[in-house]
Amino acid sequence: MKRLLSYIYPVTKTIESKYSGKLEITWYNGKKHLNSANANYSYGSLQRILKFGLKKINLSKVNSVLILGLGGGSVIETLQQDFNYSGLIEAVEIDPVIIDIAKIEFGIEQNETLKIHCADAYEFVKDHSRTFDLIIVDLYIDLDVPNKFLDFEFWDNVLALKNSSGSIIFNAAVKVSKADKIISISNYLKTKVFNVEFYDNVNNTNTVIIAKGL
Repeated sequence: MKRLLSYIYPVTKTIESKYSGKLEITWYNGKKHLNSANANYSYGSLQRILKFGLKKINLSKVNSVLILGLGGGSVIETLQQDFNYSGLIEAVEIDPVIIDIAKIEFGIEQNETLKIHCADAYEFVKDHSRTFDLIIVDLYIDLDVPNKFLDFEFWDNVLALKNSSGSIIFNAAVKVSKADKIISISNYLKTKVFNVEFYDNVNNTNTVIIAKGL
C-alpha cells in the first residue's frame, strides 16, 4: 500500500539517531529512501553518485570491497544488482540505528559474503589489517564530512588497507567550506603515485575522487 500511495505523495516515518539526528525513511515514486535532515543517505541521489564512481572502476578485477559508511546499504545493492558483483564486502558503520534500518527496511544482512562492523571508521582503519581491491569512503553526518576524515593520518591508514593495484572511491563534501581540504586530499593521493580522477558537481551536488594504483 505504501508503495502505491508513494506515487501520489511521499510516505514518511522518522527515527531518531544519536549520531545523525532525525532520519527519515520515505517511500517516493515506488521506492524507499533513507534521508537525514538535509541529505539523502541511501537509495536516492547518493546511490546515483556512487554508481557514477563505480562505473569508473574495472570491477572484473575486484574480489574484495571495503565500504566506510554503510548508510542504508544502497551501494551494496548497486554492486550486486547493477554490476553483478559477488565477491567479499566488508562495511563499517558507526551508527547502530542505521545498521538496523539497513537490515529491517532494506534487507541488508550479514551473510557469507557480507560482514558489517559497527565501528568508527577512523579507528577501524587504524586497527584492521586485511587489504582490499576497492575501498569506498562515504562518511557523512548530514551534509558534512567530519574533519577527522579529511586529515592525512586517516588517509594513510586507508591506503594501508588497499591492495597495490586496487582503487579508492571517495564521495567527498558538498560544503563549499570543505573545498580546500578536499583538493588537498586529492593532491596528497597524487604524491602516493596514484592516478587520481577528480569529478566536481556529480549529480549536481557532490565531488567524487577516484584513485587508482598505477
